[in-house]
Amino acid sequence: MSLTVTELTIARGGMPVLAGVSFALSAGQAMILRGPNGIGKTTLLRTVAGLQPALSGSIEGGEDQIAYAAHSDGLKAMLSVRENLTFWAQVFGQSDISQALSAFNLVELSERLAGTLSAGQKRRLGLARLLVTGRPIWVLDEPTVSLDTASVEMFGAAVRAHLAGGGMALIATHIDLGLPDATVLDVAPYIAPLDVATGSSDEAFL
Repeated sequence: MSLTVTELTIARGGMPVLAGVSFALSAGQAMILRGPNGIGKTTLLRTVAGLQPALSGSIEGGEDQIAYAAHSDGLKAMLSVRENLTFWAQVFGQSDISQALSAFNLVELSERLAGTLSAGQKRRLGLARLLVTGRPIWVLDEPTVSLDTASVEMFGAAVRAHLAGGGMALIATHIDLGLPDATVLDVAPYIAPLDVATGSSDEAFL
């Protein structure tokens, strides 16, 4: 199992932002994306996850293997914590949510309506969905938003367990997640030159 990105050129709002991005991940590996706000990290993650098309280049190994988490928690407010996780487990053909509840300290909150949770609790529930997908590649955009220090450590532990089980993670973050073996990819060298051809626009995906 691997994820290989080759000479990828991506656009935001029809304008090229990054060009020639290449990297590879294999089982047990994590990669941290770095770069200033607005440089194109989110666009890169969305493209790798298949949510918008690339202008050129290729992505191999990600088909039906990626679980994507961005800024939205993706919760149903009138369902309980347990019901939310059960719903997402069923979407991905899974059934066991016990590990997700435990890993993100949600057991005692399992019968609470998601809409009544604090911002941090909602974020933990949103991230817990990763564990019920059964998918080996996690593509994560600033996953620690709204998390306190203890919850960041909790999330880092979940990522480490995922990697130890042969999973992979591609993460845009400025927070130390306790992943000493992770590769860091600075996307600044890949800023697209002004003369990159745009081809078809990605505006329908914004």
